[in-house]
Amino acid sequence: NLSSGINAECPLRPGGCKDILVSNPSWGNHKLMIDRLPGVNFVQYAYYDPETMGFDLEGMCRDLEAAQDGSVVVLHACAHNPTGIDPTMEQWLKIAEVCKKKSHFPLFDLAYLGYASGSFDQDAASIRLFADLGFEFIVCQSFAKIMGLYCERIGCMIFAGRTAEISHKCLSQMKIIVRSIYSNPPAHGARIASMCLNNRDMRAEWEDCVKEMHARIRRSRSYLHTALKTVNAPGSWDHILAQNGMFSYTGLTKAQCELLIEKHHVYLLKSGRISMCGITQENAKYVANAIHDAILNAKEN
Repeated sequence: NLSSGINAECPLRPGGCKDILVSNPSWGNHKLMIDRLPGVNFVQYAYYDPETMGFDLEGMCRDLEAAQDGSVVVLHACAHNPTGIDPTMEQWLKIAEVCKKKSHFPLFDLAYLGYASGSFDQDAASIRLFADLGFEFIVCQSFAKIMGLYCERIGCMIFAGRTAEISHKCLSQMKIIVRSIYSNPPAHGARIASMCLNNRDMRAEWEDCVKEMHARIRRSRSYLHTALKTVNAPGSWDHILAQNGMFSYTGLTKAQCELLIEKHHVYLLKSGRISMCGITQENAKYVANAIHDAILNAKEN
């Protein structure tokens, strides 16, 4: 969806878009997809502050200001991957103001609706803010996680245009792109998603399931946070509770992550991103002890 969204947007902008701005860090596939597109540049903007293990609003706004006018800005609508750090609504407003000033085109990556807060409305608030401010934008939404349809890879692309003519042009571009990539997608996932969205009882049950998944992830964060405090792991671990969604950016170094993997068989990305879904009440203390050991004994290069 994201690749198709960028493909659809580029031909519609005057002169074609040149720079695609992506948060640093971001989902690894963003760079892989953008690098395959002809005539565009992958450019990163500041997002994560390693000193505070929080959101770098000042750095992000600075980089958006310095970017080429009319750039496409990829924004994580909620439950940022990989950091789990989301802007507040006040911060989203400041981001929108910079995007408006620079005529940037927002492209929202929406893979985890409901996972950040447990509320679809709350997690969609950033997108609705941009709509209320009169932006044109694209939303690339995935149902893979929030409907448990990972193998179906089902989702949708939403284009918000100022006029019907612009929207029709976008649809025309999308048909050309889809025809050249996969022509006709499998129907199974789309039919399941359609049933969940259009049947009132099924939709209510699905929303309850997403709320439970969100609650379960919050419990996992609490289990790990408590265990790290119990084993006296060096440092502050409050960022684990402050972050949202499936992932936590732990702040662990590459060497510490390698020790976790090789010695303790605790698997995570070497960037320090860990999936909170793998943390349970039963294994939280084991993981915490392993992290404690990695902090004390990993040999940094």
